[in-house]
Formats: sequence, structure tokens, C-alpha cells
Amino acid sequence: MFARAKEQADIHRDATVHSLRHSFATHLLEAGTNLRYIQELLGHESLKTTEIYTHVSSRELSKIQSPLDRLVLR
Repeated sequence: MFARAKEQADIHRDATVHSLRHSFATHLLEAGTNLRYIQELLGHESLKTTEIYTHVSSRELSKIQSPLDRLVLR
């Protein structure tokens, strides 16, 4: 069924149902969903397992601001 859906969508990249699961978790994380909630949704006992499914994008890393940058020097 998944292969047929890929074909109908004209997707030629290697992808599996597992890829969808990984993408789902990654998109939730990037949207700001708490990692603990993602763990529950995926049914993982260990948070370490959830961390494997979710990778941090460089786009999101670039948004992080150092607390030192927020200091206002007078």
C-alpha cells in the first residue's frame, strides 16, 4: 500500500513507513511539541529511544539565542 501511494505521488526517493514515523516525530519536535509527549505518541518506554527518532534540524538550531545576547548593558 505504501509503495503504491509513493508511486501515485510520483515519489522516487527511498522511503519506508518507518521514514513516515521519523518525519512525524521530527515535525512535532520542530513545531515545539514536548519530547515527552512525542514519546507517549510513539509508544516508547525510554526517552532515549524517542531521541533516536528525532533529529534536530540546523534551521531550528540557528533560532537559539544565547541568554548572554539578551542582556542589556547600560
